[in-house]
Amino acid sequence: MNKTHVAIIGAGRGGTSLIEIFHPDPLVKIIGVADRRPRAPGILLAQRLSIPTTRDYQRLLRLKKVDLLIDVTGNPKVERSLRELKRTDVAVIGGPTAKFMWQLIEARIKDKEEIEKHLREYQALYGLYLREIQHAIAEERTRIALDIHDGLVQTLVGLNYKLDLCGELMEKDPAQCRALILETRDLLKAAIEEARQVVFNLRPLHFDRMELLPAIRNYLKTYSKQYQIWTDFKVRGDEHRIPPRVKMFLFRIIQEALSNVQRHAKATRVGVDLTIGPSDLRTTLSDNGRGFDLEAVSSHP
Repeated sequence: MNKTHVAIIGAGRGGTSLIEIFHPDPLVKIIGVADRRPRAPGILLAQRLSIPTTRDYQRLLRLKKVDLLIDVTGNPKVERSLRELKRTDVAVIGGPTAKFMWQLIEARIKDKEEIEKHLREYQALYGLYLREIQHAIAEERTRIALDIHDGLVQTLVGLNYKLDLCGELMEKDPAQCRALILETRDLLKAAIEEARQVVFNLRPLHFDRMELLPAIRNYLKTYSKQYQIWTDFKVRGDEHRIPPRVKMFLFRIIQEALSNVQRHAKATRVGVDLTIGPSDLRTTLSDNGRGFDLEAVSSHP
């Protein structure tokens, strides 16, 4: 495979871009780069790529195996030397042609800089996203730990206490022991339900698809069965307008509100209304249980 041997005069931004363009090309071989500045970016790049460099561009004009000379200096002296070059075996790009090439190279440089700018922006956003995920995971772990401590652990502590007491009463008061066993069985059932609820809470949404509405309906069904509280769910709007992370937070808010209804309101019915607007989101929970004095709570939180 015959390669085109190219020599580049000028190692500024234009020459550097030409090296970046031509060096990976299997049909091109750069045989020399000239610039009077030893620290020019194209000279440094050429040296890293083991491409011969020189401060005297005239040396490139005398190379025997050169097929193409490209001048991107804009220097009138260099342009004149290229016009006076008496070699029919060498193609020369300089003057207006080189100016047009330089404009193309500048456009390429600007595109590259713009792409790099966008990449930096995306990397920054990705870093922020990762930090938010880590924060959300930490919050979720704390919430789950509190749920287990306040619910399942307390039930198991009560279960252990009754079993200890039953052991003491087994011979002294068999009837009382049998009553405790029945209570213990009920506590065990409650512990099993709470354990199931904890497992469900660990992965409430269908995360592969992030489907919020089926998750809420499923939770309400479990909630109603567990606590004997009738539930009703109404929704208006398109779920796809809600960002995935907002779905997670919204589910947790509804979940916590329903938990408060079960613990404090002594309700038999609860309704959940969800309205998804173009730029807003509204959730309302209503129940038929006992309320509280808002003014008293506000003055003595």
